[in-house]
Amino acid sequence: MSRIVPADFRPARGLSNRHVQTLLPRLRPLTTLARDTEILNLPDGDFVELAWVRPAPMHEDAPVFVLFHGLEGGFDSPYAREILAAASALGWRAVMMHFRGCGQAPNRLPRAYHSGDTADAYWFIGQLARRYPRAIKVAAGVSLGGNMLLKLVAEQGGDGLDLAGAIAISAPLDLAACADALNRGFSRHYQRYLLKSLKLKIIAKMATDTLPLSLSSYQLGRLDSFWAYDNEVTAPLHGFSSASDYYRRASAGRLVGDIELPTLILHAADDPFMPGDMFERLPTPSDAVRIEIASHGGHVGFVESRQGRLGSWMARRVCRQLQDWASVPRQLHVMTNRPG
Repeated sequence: MSRIVPADFRPARGLSNRHVQTLLPRLRPLTTLARDTEILNLPDGDFVELAWVRPAPMHEDAPVFVLFHGLEGGFDSPYAREILAAASALGWRAVMMHFRGCGQAPNRLPRAYHSGDTADAYWFIGQLARRYPRAIKVAAGVSLGGNMLLKLVAEQGGDGLDLAGAIAISAPLDLAACADALNRGFSRHYQRYLLKSLKLKIIAKMATDTLPLSLSSYQLGRLDSFWAYDNEVTAPLHGFSSASDYYRRASAGRLVGDIELPTLILHAADDPFMPGDMFERLPTPSDAVRIEIASHGGHVGFVESRQGRLGSWMARRVCRQLQDWASVPRQLHVMTNRPG
């Protein structure tokens, strides 16, 4: 049986264009959502910021939903609010882990985060296993966070994480091909926007820290593609020899055949951040993986119309999957997904 199937997403009428789908969520009112902030210290002396949705479930064994955001995203990203709010409404304990430097304060170390950096998420999931040992846990990742999550579950095998399942949305599973796609046509506008945010953080660090970078602020400003930025900044900051080395080692697509944990991948064929034939470039997914591809949806868009109102199919699909996994008897989760 094929593990790659059509998604049941249908774009709102007149809103099927991939750039409209990508940009529309940012133009709509942000979902109101309260949070408690926690600083989680890491083994290397740095920290990540956790955003716990309020109100939290009263029972310690309430299911836990973890969300990992995309590049330069966070709690105020439209998709994050929609997905976290939907999971919380189902009775799940919902939390987002901000990658280093993406919360309300800059991180402590010169390094930051990248698409294949799984260590912090592994540490965090381990902390959750100790805090809520009896709770079913599911993790989801969006864009960069989705690539990171798939790499993590592939690395850890079926019993290396206390997770019942993983969900990846609009994940750039071939980083080199995605960097190429973002350097063409209208997609260069997305690239420029994201690079501006990344550069501002590096400039701020240059003013206070000694970074292992051989470029000036002027040279940083002239880096006009992800290939150039990742070659001169991401790679040297995180132990890669070049952008090519980083893309090769950090891309999760090469590992989809190794995933043992139940995994759902949601993707739009018209995603402007990615090549249209991305999944044709990747190995055959394992039997644990289900890939749903929509004809439309853009990048982390998936805006639908239900009962005359615009809404997020993505959040609705995530909730449906959470309900499916929560219905599996707890004994089966314990047998197949022991804490690492």
